[in-house]
Amino acid sequence: MAAKLGIIAGGGDLPRQLIERCRADGRPFAVAGLKGFAREDLIGPDVGVWARLGEPGKILGFFRNEKVEEIVMIGPVRRPSLFQLRPDATALKFLMKIGFQAFGDDNLLTMVIGLIEKEGFRVVGIHDIMGDILAEEGAFGKNKPDEQAMKDIEHGVKIARGLGALDVGQSVVVQQGIVLGVEAVEGTDALIKRCGDLKRDGAGGVLVKTRKPEQESRVDLPTIGVSTVENAAAAGLRGIAVHAGNTLIVDRKAVVEAADRLGLFVYGVKI
Repeated sequence: MAAKLGIIAGGGDLPRQLIERCRADGRPFAVAGLKGFAREDLIGPDVGVWARLGEPGKILGFFRNEKVEEIVMIGPVRRPSLFQLRPDATALKFLMKIGFQAFGDDNLLTMVIGLIEKEGFRVVGIHDIMGDILAEEGAFGKNKPDEQAMKDIEHGVKIARGLGALDVGQSVVVQQGIVLGVEAVEGTDALIKRCGDLKRDGAGGVLVKTRKPEQESRVDLPTIGVSTVENAAAAGLRGIAVHAGNTLIVDRKAVVEAADRLGLFVYGVKI
């Protein structure tokens, strides 16, 4: 039997999908829900403990009592300020050790994983359990990017990778060679909405989303879902390009159906 899995649940639908996969596979699991992020309406009955983001001691203590061996952190979490974090003793000790210098950086996630593994757990990615959740190369549905869209994708990949190297964001919107917007702390949905007000006449723009070069792949891969497709359509975009093998697709069937219905392409790019 597979090792018991501890699920640290953030927002969105992925925690529920992971719970369902564990049940289908007969894998034992325990769930810690992050207050203010995890959706109680989706996973509430399965949550064994609720904790703030600043209470890792409570979460790890729960997992230890549950005889958990492997841990997955899944679901979007907006990084708080230090004031909002209100660290418990475990978190405070960790922050003092790193001197607060990594707070808000990609390096922080690597250090958090190190903290968890030092406590005797193994951190794994959701794609290690749900291998079919990763984006593949090529078009997902019936719509495909044309020559202009492919040029925008190529340009967008260069911009997004450059931003990622600086730990700025994962996404960029390009229309006919013009960068309409780049993602920062506001997130992808806000970027898409903002670019809807900046679009030019003619063929619509493309959302390009890639993994940052130094991004911790076990806990922080780029993610798209049906809402991403719907928001892109509402903003007048013509498609979405994602980093093949490095992007999580939440409910692939529903994403493809939404893209086909709305006339958008979803395309996996090998980088």
